Amino acid sequence: MVDNREDSPAREAESPARKAVENDMHDLAKNVLGGILQPCSTDPMTGFFRTGDCQVTEEDVGNHGVCIIASAEFLAFSKSRGNDLSTPHPEFEFPGVKPGDRWCLCSARWQEALEAGKAPQVVLESTSAAALEVVRLADLKRYAIKLDQEK
Repeated sequence: MVDNREDSPAREAESPARKAVENDMHDLAKNVLGGILQPCSTDPMTGFFRTGDCQVTEEDVGNHGVCIIASAEFLAFSKSRGNDLSTPHPEFEFPGVKPGDRWCLCSARWQEALEAGKAPQVVLESTSAAALEVVRLADLKRYAIKLDQEK
């Protein structure tokens, strides 16, 4: 028997509002190039939710959307600004970020590093489109590394 009522769950699932929410969620998983957001790092495990990718959600008010390749110079800069990424904190299962590691960085911190001349390289395919709320694509492209050039 087919349920033809307007308020049926099947009809609700097809509603324009539901499709808009699904589209917004899908857009969150896009990278700055418009493609599907690629993983940034699982060793060390990165991302706001420690899932390995730099997907930005409403819960991530810091916009951890930029996938960087950490350098010693950047890590020292970040520490000098009060964000010590290099010191391990085993009590939080945080091994510390080392030069050469990929890490999902707050977009505002990357912009700050750019303005100070200390911006680390980025992986565009793994950088969330949400980062563009804070940083310019042209700036990210200037610091982009090709995946086959890494390490």
